Amino acid sequence: MRLLLVSDTHLPKRAKELPAPLLAEIPRADVVLHAGDWVDTATLDLLEGRSRRLVGVYGNNDGPALRARLPEVARADLGGLRFGVVHETGSAQGRERRCAARFPDLDVLVFGHSHIPWDTTADTGLRLLNPGSPTDRRRQPHCTYMTAEVTGGLLAEVTLHRLPRR
Repeated sequence: MRLLLVSDTHLPKRAKELPAPLLAEIPRADVVLHAGDWVDTATLDLLEGRSRRLVGVYGNNDGPALRARLPEVARADLGGLRFGVVHETGSAQGRERRCAARFPDLDVLVFGHSHIPWDTTADTGLRLLNPGSPTDRRRQPHCTYMTAEVTGGLLAEVTLHRLPRR
């Protein structure tokens, strides 16, 4: 099972459209996970229309229209792994411990908000993944997104993709 992980698209504030390499990944993915801060409903509509399955949440920059369509926390069983998606997890310091305590029933937590790619594992085995942002790199050298494979109930081939600067 191929996964596409994205967050903090912030359209049309930070960019006018999603980058072409990210759009090309959508039909290749069995599931698209979006960790919030869409900003516009058009991006949600686009991903719903182009993806086989979408698991998404709202973020702190998402208004009433998006909050009416998306949960704050989403959960999905994907290939035998228990995934969660949430926008904010708080500060980087203590994140693994804090998230493991908040989500003891998950194997993988996808989150956003910081625009900083993140891939760590808590002592409990909870894998934490932040794909960064494909449209707003902030203090990062590149805009980013992630892909991953779930094979035989294991998360494999987690890849951070760097997008060309615009």
